Amino acid sequence: MSERESKRKTLVGAIHPDVLAFTVGQDPRLDLDLVEWDCLGSAAHVTMLSRMRITPVLFLPEECEAVIRELVAIMRLGRDGAFAITAEDQDVHLAVERHLTERLGDLGRRIHTGRSRNDQVAVDLRLHARDNLLGVFEESTALADALLALARRHLRVPMVGRTHLQPAMPSSVGLWASGYAEGLLDDLLVVESAYAYADRCPLGSAAGYGVPLPLDRKLTARLLAFSAPHHNVFHASNTRGKCEAVILGALLQLMLTASRLAEDLILFTMPEFGYFTLPPEFCTGSSIMPQKYNPDVLELIRAKTARVLGHHSAACAIVKALPGGYNRDLQETKEIYMDGMAVTRATLRMLRMMIDGLRVHPDRLRGAFTPGVFATDRALELVAGGMPFREAYSQVRNNLGALADADPDAALAAKQHLGGTAGLDLSGLAARSAAIRREARRRRRASHAAFGRLLKVNYPALTPATE
Repeated sequence: MSERESKRKTLVGAIHPDVLAFTVGQDPRLDLDLVEWDCLGSAAHVTMLSRMRITPVLFLPEECEAVIRELVAIMRLGRDGAFAITAEDQDVHLAVERHLTERLGDLGRRIHTGRSRNDQVAVDLRLHARDNLLGVFEESTALADALLALARRHLRVPMVGRTHLQPAMPSSVGLWASGYAEGLLDDLLVVESAYAYADRCPLGSAAGYGVPLPLDRKLTARLLAFSAPHHNVFHASNTRGKCEAVILGALLQLMLTASRLAEDLILFTMPEFGYFTLPPEFCTGSSIMPQKYNPDVLELIRAKTARVLGHHSAACAIVKALPGGYNRDLQETKEIYMDGMAVTRATLRMLRMMIDGLRVHPDRLRGAFTPGVFATDRALELVAGGMPFREAYSQVRNNLGALADADPDAALAAKQHLGGTAGLDLSGLAARSAAIRREARRRRRASHAAFGRLLKVNYPALTPATE
């Protein structure tokens, strides 16, 4: 192979093919999910450049409009699966620039003025993250709502509460299901923090040290519906990788809740328990045993939780030893972030459908009660009558048979304090879920309106804006 043949030409120089393959990695595939966001970031950037007060102007108004029209065309190609990113492009940023240059000549060559691929990928990932996190809010609340609906339907159906997996105290399906619903809503407090972290615009930080041009970074942030730009351009660069780690950490909290719910469902749908039955269409069969309906979806949720945990650890490990400024190590955080996001959203959707189709078997739930389950309640009744707790504890422990006729329904009705089996505020939890969903939808509408104004189209349809 000649020296010429041993190099591959790219927009940023000739590179040995093995080096190109190694450094490009999965970007041509992964970046197909960033085409829309890269075009939006480029539209905001070229709009800002067209308004920058320098002589001669970089983009005349009609030139800016021509670039934006072509960016919208690229977005349509991306949605249709017709936009290609080659190894020579390396990534979505250079692929979009190549396409603009092919279509618009010098206008395409000027588009990169005042920015770097560093701030491009950072803004792409944040736009992607904001949009997907809004989806996470909606999917998490949909699962919480399904659990609350299950709790309402079976509010006072007795269920043995367990610690160490052993029978412990009287509980109910309402308590169990709404407990997981509230867990998801609390997890969304962490997701809200991740959303706020991602809702800062790094565009204009370039390679992390700014540029000698009068960039209006507040304008680009506003055009893209960010709450604000990062102030310090060096810090903006340093948040790459850290932002992905923060988001993965928030997603992990949802996955931990999902994994525990999945494990409960695996256990409680076993024939030995028989509390619930999973929808058969969400179970898989055996290649050899005709009778099998396996909870493969739930088992995979446990494994995928470990995967998201690994992604979070990997993102933190990548960032923890880096010096300040951009380092190519950060390329590796893209794939694990995108996979973690996709896995989490799929998990939430699958669990919501499974809960919707879950069958509850009250007879099996009632049949699981043994005298010992009522022991603590009886001891506390004795205490309420004046007996010291340790004396009551010993007396009940030595006379468990006396509880053989204890009534599960009476036990549930006795716990009327806040959050107890007879003190559940399901309406309050539902209202909290609805408020989260409304805010997510408001944010999405605001973003779409801003994108529509920027692109001069109806967004997300990408149809011509009405006059």
